[in-house]
Amino acid sequence: MGWAAAAVIAVIVASRMTAAETVDVVPLERLARQAGLRVLAGRHLSMATDRPVRPGDGIDDLPAVFDAAFAAWCRHYGMNPADHAGWRCFGCLVVDRERFRTAGLLPDAIPRFENGFCANNRFWLVDQSNPAYRRHLLLHEGVHAFTLTLRHLATPVWYNEGIAELLATHRLEPRSDGTAKFVPTPIPDRPADVAQLGRIEKLRELRGDGQAPALDEVLGLAVGEHGSIGDYAASWAAVAMLSGHPAYARPFAMLERGPLGSDFNRRLAALPGWDAARAGRDFDAFTADVDYGWDFDRMAIDWKAGPLLAGPHEMAVDASRGWQNGGVSLAAGRRYAFKACGRVSLGSVSDTASDEATAIESEADGVSLEWYRCRPAGRLLVGQWLAVPADGGRPRFVVIAEGACGEFAAIADGPLQVRLNRTPERLAECEGTLDFSIRPLR
Repeated sequence: MGWAAAAVIAVIVASRMTAAETVDVVPLERLARQAGLRVLAGRHLSMATDRPVRPGDGIDDLPAVFDAAFAAWCRHYGMNPADHAGWRCFGCLVVDRERFRTAGLLPDAIPRFENGFCANNRFWLVDQSNPAYRRHLLLHEGVHAFTLTLRHLATPVWYNEGIAELLATHRLEPRSDGTAKFVPTPIPDRPADVAQLGRIEKLRELRGDGQAPALDEVLGLAVGEHGSIGDYAASWAAVAMLSGHPAYARPFAMLERGPLGSDFNRRLAALPGWDAARAGRDFDAFTADVDYGWDFDRMAIDWKAGPLLAGPHEMAVDASRGWQNGGVSLAAGRRYAFKACGRVSLGSVSDTASDEATAIESEADGVSLEWYRCRPAGRLLVGQWLAVPADGGRPRFVVIAEGACGEFAAIADGPLQVRLNRTPERLAECEGTLDFSIRPLR
């Protein structure tokens, strides 16, 4: 199912909700059973569905998945799950809408939705063919129910939808006893974990088309303007960055544990040390290179502009990190010569036949055994941040030289940045440094 089928999740229309407005789940369960619907119940979710029983489709496991997710949501907000042991919501997994409407479980006041809709501690979702996407949609609406009723959420739409996307993202890890463990993955590790979701792919598409939004555009989204898959992807990216980046994670967590009201953006801008320009650059850097397994700690960028390079300069390039500030600045148009030497470890590769692991080592030219974004793994990249690209797209890093040695002309006045080419999820496996030297040419 493609992008058209992965339709937009309905925006919450209620702007002010309180725990007192939650509905009693028991009468809804009774209505569902009277209508001949299946009712599946866990500690925190009671779900009615008209989906036919199909062995192995994972439907019976959804309440348990929801309960595990509930505990993770509580941890995110610094809440003790035991303090909310009695919280319950009612969900409808829908194949035939009219059957639910006739049963009194889909009120006329609920607007027509394409994938899902939530009101207080009730929500509805259209059944999906993909089990992973069905679970994600269930949890997305569950996060809305959780935040509306337990956190009295009335924040701007980017946070409403971004946090629902973030806290719904997960994978299930098989246990030895045949059950599955719920694992929150705010940044998914691999595409198979989030089949059909496609947030990362959408951000890449927006970048490629020159349509990616700036951070201030995301923060300024209004309900009436927030309807595309790109809006949901960008909202997820904003919440993911603010929750995971070492420069923002701690103050943002404190912000989230305070009131979640309409003044959320104002309180964000008032956080100690908040720098809107830097946050915008960090957001652009994230969306420009976003990939599965993103590690904010290893990919965090030092933006400081060092002194203008006037003579030979040396630095060590850490194989386990993304772009690294060279400590000096370059002058646009001026030419430089560079050289890199040494050997680093890039982790290992497994032989599918023997299941034996072979260590991968690389010098500055990289190794052709593995490739990432059309370049050999481990290849040394020299780059600069281009604040105003000629193509009109968002700011981004541009590779201006690569390999073990060479010459290049700087494309901007600004810091030298260097890294080794490696997928983000494998940076933690990398070890060692390359010796890098650079000098200006006459």
